[in-house]
Amino acid sequence: MDFVQFVISLQSSTGRNDMSRTVRVGIIGAGGIARWAHIPGYQAQPDVELAAICDVAPGKAAQVAKECNIAHAYDSMSEMLKKEKLDAVSVCTPNASHHEATLAALAAGCHVLCEKPIAMNLAEGREMVAAAHAAGKTLQIGLQSRFESETQVLKRFVEAGELGEIYYAEATYMRRRGIPGWGVFTQKKFQGGGALIDIGVHTLDQTLWLMGNPRPVAVMGATWEAFGHRPEVVSEGQHWDASKFDVDDMGVGLVRFANGAMLYLRASWAANIEKSYGEQKLLGTLGGASKSPLKIYTERHGALVDITPTGLPEVKAHFKEIEHFVACVRGETACMVVPEQVLDVQAILDAIYESSRSGHEVRLDTPDDKA
Repeated sequence: MDFVQFVISLQSSTGRNDMSRTVRVGIIGAGGIARWAHIPGYQAQPDVELAAICDVAPGKAAQVAKECNIAHAYDSMSEMLKKEKLDAVSVCTPNASHHEATLAALAAGCHVLCEKPIAMNLAEGREMVAAAHAAGKTLQIGLQSRFESETQVLKRFVEAGELGEIYYAEATYMRRRGIPGWGVFTQKKFQGGGALIDIGVHTLDQTLWLMGNPRPVAVMGATWEAFGHRPEVVSEGQHWDASKFDVDDMGVGLVRFANGAMLYLRASWAANIEKSYGEQKLLGTLGGASKSPLKIYTERHGALVDITPTGLPEVKAHFKEIEHFVACVRGETACMVVPEQVLDVQAILDAIYESSRSGHEVRLDTPDDKA
């Protein structure tokens, strides 16, 4: 039995295939990602009741609940989980609280959609995944890039074998000036890292998924704090507090996989480049691809051919991931964001930080079986 079949059978055995009733959802953390992604995402879903929200800042949850028409607000996560009979929660806290909030929600019998990255480090992530399996609940991580139209189309090309064996990839998310001036993104004690763990996680996960999630075995990387500690640096938005900046504003990594493939990762909040951009590249034995925009490079009938898919639906990736999460809660599908794959993403990020500190390649101890 493969992983997907196992999940579906587990859903059936634990009663998660009850599709007739309304799904009651709560949100832990009332910050920006909750307001502009999770709250409207759930409210757009039929037969979903966004029942409650909590935040540790006194009065913050009540304010957001009033603004967004949410029935109940709490200053305590434990109180919300105890009083509300919730089917699922979104964890929208800073990274430092992902582990605690997820474990508490799982213990309360809830399925969990946790914002990226999965946790502060691999050890915390492994505990979360183990707890989800033990509880028989879905743990989906908020890696919404998998749900983009271009990514979905390219995944179908890959799975159809049209690129052949993918032996090299590039994952890039570069901002010219985009250091967050809100929240606690620039403080290591709350986030665990900077640009690499904040936006690098998206392009890394997306590219690994497109590659078929080969097993990473070694990582070499480096990070820099070249801009964040300098208050005179130009900002494209609200300026950050340079006195509190103690994370990376750029990171790179070279990942080697058990199948011989390699991946080059780049992520920056600030860099002296022409413009901000994100891009993924795949090189295969039968074809290559790049996005965004999506193009396929191959050969047909003795000629080089470029394929540009068109007519792709416009989707809101955050809404699509929430739609998928609700379907998982209802038992209609297995989670597309497989937890074990997300653990490999975290292992690579941890290894880049370790390699940057040590100046040496880091070997990874990861399981051989992949979903």
